[in-house]
Amino acid sequence: MILLTLFICIFFIPTKSPKNPNVQIVEFEDTDSLLWPAPNYYKINSYFGKRTAPTGGASTYHKGVDIGAPEGSSFIAVTDGTITFADFLGGGGYTITITDSNKDNGEIKYSYCHCNPNFIVNVGDTVVKGQIIGNVGPKYVYGVLGNKYKDSSGKPTNGATTGPHLHFGMRINDSYVNPLDYLPY
Repeated sequence: MILLTLFICIFFIPTKSPKNPNVQIVEFEDTDSLLWPAPNYYKINSYFGKRTAPTGGASTYHKGVDIGAPEGSSFIAVTDGTITFADFLGGGGYTITITDSNKDNGEIKYSYCHCNPNFIVNVGDTVVKGQIIGNVGPKYVYGVLGNKYKDSSGKPTNGATTGPHLHFGMRINDSYVNPLDYLPY
């Protein structure tokens, strides 16, 4: 446990980017592999694939993994790319998508769902691997036109969610894949 804590402290300490001092980068060992999207949070609450829907409106085929992380915790770009979506997206709630079109095997999209609606990136931004791109959002969001998702008390939720967490999904050439087949987990 001490070694794990030391590893996290050494490799996941936010720093400022030398190219852009307004961008925070999480330090990491430079390899060709993707980074884990939620530094310091590794509990999977819902895996990719067939499942029982946890709430009304949620899919019985989960197209990503739900990482247990508290509201406000930061998440990072798993690789370099361009922000191609940052808005409310139905069951995903507030969502940020990074597109990487430079891979040998085609276009890859990485989606981060149930985000804080106060985005720190914008569509068109170029992001770098390890850059903090957002924060886990709240369970409840108000004033979202067309939001059909609500909890049992009728309060509007951040997509189909039972509480704060990071949903992380991957699409290769627009086909969903299990992120755990590609992430260091």
